[in-house]
Amino acid sequence: MSTEISPASADFQSGSGPAAAVSGDERTWATLAHWTILLNLVTGFLGPIAALIVYFMYRDRSRYVSYHAMQSFVFQLITWYGGGLLVGLVWSITGLLSIVLVGLFLIPIACVVTAVIGLLPVGGLVYSVWAGLETNQGKDFKYWLVGDWVRGTLTG
Repeated sequence: MSTEISPASADFQSGSGPAAAVSGDERTWATLAHWTILLNLVTGFLGPIAALIVYFMYRDRSRYVSYHAMQSFVFQLITWYGGGLLVGLVWSITGLLSIVLVGLFLIPIACVVTAVIGLLPVGGLVYSVWAGLETNQGKDFKYWLVGDWVRGTLTG
């Protein structure tokens, strides 16, 4: 998932040329971008907003920070909002089908689905903290499935 920053990849990250190194300030902001997911524990929704703010702050100053902030933003949308949306959808369908008694049989299934999908934000939290630690050590972290998509989107 993570690799050391090579001079070739540093060009993408800092935008200062092939020999550019990522500064300590950039590593700190990239780490903070990943750790904005912790705001979700307190507020339930501010994590992606904070990651987006970091992205806009560094969009023109550091490709490295903007890449990690956008990854964090997309990852949090998937794990926090996507998980909540799926749980809401499952219970809505169960509730509607309860009117015709079929939904009563779906309640145990909805409980299991809620428990499984409820682990998604917890897993996302652990994964994002790990991403922040990797980034803070100067490694280029890439979320599974999200990282390549974000990199392709940001580079055009």
